[in-house]
Amino acid sequence: MDWTNRKVLVTGGAGFLGSNLCHALAARGARVTALDGFLFGGGANAANLDGAAVELVRGDIRDLDLRSLCEGSEVIFNLAAQTSHMGGQRDPLADIAVNAVAQVRLIQAVREAAPEAVVVHASTRQFYGRPHRLPVDEEHPVAPPDANGVSKFAGEQYWMLEHRVEGRPVVSLRLTNCYGPRLRIRDARQTFLGIWLRCVLEGRPFEVWGGDQLRDLTYVDDVTDAFLRAAEAPSCYGRVFNIGGAPPASLHELAGILVRCAGGKARYVTREFPADRARIDIGSFYADDSAFRAATGWAPRTGVEEGIARSLDWFRSRFAAYL
Repeated sequence: MDWTNRKVLVTGGAGFLGSNLCHALAARGARVTALDGFLFGGGANAANLDGAAVELVRGDIRDLDLRSLCEGSEVIFNLAAQTSHMGGQRDPLADIAVNAVAQVRLIQAVREAAPEAVVVHASTRQFYGRPHRLPVDEEHPVAPPDANGVSKFAGEQYWMLEHRVEGRPVVSLRLTNCYGPRLRIRDARQTFLGIWLRCVLEGRPFEVWGGDQLRDLTYVDDVTDAFLRAAEAPSCYGRVFNIGGAPPASLHELAGILVRCAGGKARYVTREFPADRARIDIGSFYADDSAFRAATGWAPRTGVEEGIARSLDWFRSRFAAYL
């Protein structure tokens, strides 16, 4: 797809994944509008869009006039979401208001204002729950372990219904743990690796909960590439895909990689899982993303060691802006 002068809307565009996508689209010549509500506890940061030729609209998809924003859009990347698992547990009404009800509002607006637009929806591996088998493919049973998983699954299914009933070209990407530049690092609300990076940069030990759980991390440039390929490939329309990453590694192995990337100066301690977290933890997880690779030719290019080293280097000169 030639992105030059294409009108593109990115919801959640000032967040971690959305902003990286905005940078990539703008560099390809697209006319990009980034919508973000800057919700408390989310990943939005105005600094994320520094240097990108992007129009930023501050607004909440729960009550904003979405029709005028969607008008004439050719592609919509939908990344607006409440992503905190514990946040969803504590306030499930607010969680579902963003992840499901607001998705219906957006669907209605897009139907009226951008009837031909391709939609790529950011989804999650979380609602598979504790895996019955590894790696997890798209046919794995869905059993959300928390309120956030329920609301995210509902939002995804509303979009897939839009494809089945209205013929909208929709793709849903079920993401695993993503990391890299512009990640929220002030705490662990986006991913454990965020708070790990902060601790290392502050020179204090980080905590590993458990340690034996397996994870497959995806560097943000590879995630961005997946979003672009999903929009460009008609063979993807109407389908849901897992997006994995580097070969799985245990949390202890990942902690060791981070220590090495920090020049051996970082330290960590192993703790038992906090009780409230343990109840919703899914244990080991890594994805089978062979369907998406076959459909698009996509493959992650950034190994974990390279990705963590690049992340540390990126945040060192920008650390204050991300606290």
